[in-house]
Amino acid sequence: MSWLTQAAKGIKALTSQKSDIPDNLWRKCPNCAEVLYHRELDRNLWVCGACGHHLMYTTEQYITLLCDEGSWQETHTGITSKDPLDFRDTKRYRDRIKAARSKTGKESAVMCGRATIGLIPVSMSILEFSFLGGSMGSVVGEKISRALLDSLRHREAAIILSRSGGARMQESLLSLMQMAKTSAVLARLRAEGIPFISLMTNPTTGGVTASFATLGDVNIAEPGALIGFAGPRVIKQTIGGDLPEGFQSSEFLLEHGMLDLISERKDLKGNLVRVLNWFTAGRDVSVRRPPRG
Repeated sequence: MSWLTQAAKGIKALTSQKSDIPDNLWRKCPNCAEVLYHRELDRNLWVCGACGHHLMYTTEQYITLLCDEGSWQETHTGITSKDPLDFRDTKRYRDRIKAARSKTGKESAVMCGRATIGLIPVSMSILEFSFLGGSMGSVVGEKISRALLDSLRHREAAIILSRSGGARMQESLLSLMQMAKTSAVLARLRAEGIPFISLMTNPTTGGVTASFATLGDVNIAEPGALIGFAGPRVIKQTIGGDLPEGFQSSEFLLEHGMLDLISERKDLKGNLVRVLNWFTAGRDVSVRRPPRG
């Protein structure tokens, strides 16, 4: 056996050995391209230490971050999407749903529950972007509406955390109807004087922005979040002109009065507690008071 053959076998043996370096050890920041270490990201609540960009956070991470320890109780489970239109583009809609459930381990694009935040009872819904882009179909609208009705029934504050690509096209008009459905329930909460706080993260777009996401008594967003109805490229093509710098960012919306507060992730729970205390003023939230003007 020649030395060249031996060398080739040695190289093959070395390269075929399984690496001890775990997968998904690093993450590149989508804003500044800084390479970030996962453990450091976890310590920093998945916020880039170089530029402050807020990377995507999971539903479970938000629950841990915002809710008092051990207080979260999931509600309205077992509601799943059907395929009423027998829709198909490059793939059948029912197959997309099945794949999303398998990938995420979740039933739908929203998780609802009841918890306390700063010992104040709330009903909360959290959209899950990893499930078909957090898009709003019939199930999302139904679960959010039921969670809002929980707030009405128990007279507790309502919170919705949004990260969504908008209404789900595979359900056509059935999806668009959820905009009116959720907005109508929010009108009932307002008439009863029950506060609704909307939290917007990156991205919050389409029919979600055009309905419940921007109807909060207080609208809060994370820094740098994309918030809007249509995307900037579509709007630019429609109007045939350039858009203002920072258009549809949290900072732009705050400047133009569509947001009340931009909160870094590390301050989000503290700010929520302050807002909730402002609404309840230390009183029993089950006591009815006149609707807000």
